[in-house]
Amino acid sequence: MTAQLTLADYQALAELRYQIRRFLYFSEQAARAAALEPRQHQLMLALKGLPEGVRPRIGELAERLQIQHHSTVELVNRLAAGGYVRRQRGGEDRREVLLSLTPKGEKVLRELSLHHKAELRMQGPALVGALKRAMQTREEAARTRPDPARKRRSG
Repeated sequence: MTAQLTLADYQALAELRYQIRRFLYFSEQAARAAALEPRQHQLMLALKGLPEGVRPRIGELAERLQIQHHSTVELVNRLAAGGYVRRQRGGEDRREVLLSLTPKGEKVLRELSLHHKAELRMQGPALVGALKRAMQTREEAARTRPDPARKRRSG
């Protein structure tokens, strides 16, 4: 059985993509204004926001960013050269390389994150609304859609 999509389904998905893209555009511009490439900012955020117990290694960051290992190494190289991140040898396994933000990296990431949270407070309702509409089943959409006949009767 093939699922059928309505025009409203396509519109909901298109609106969600639009709202996501609006936020990503804001994020990219904010990173550039802070003299970072967007992926550098993403790596710094991923590093700072790693889940508890996850070791800050290249492989984990590559997974979080959904990019290749060698691309992550290059991002780390540029961030280290700019003084934003540092590499340290692991404690027991000296081959292991752990990453951390420098004070400069912490400061820039904090400023960018405050900016992003403020933007989310403004754009968030539209983004959440678009996500909810895109996730709705046909039955849920029918229940929440205004009834044009009721509008004509009451108007």
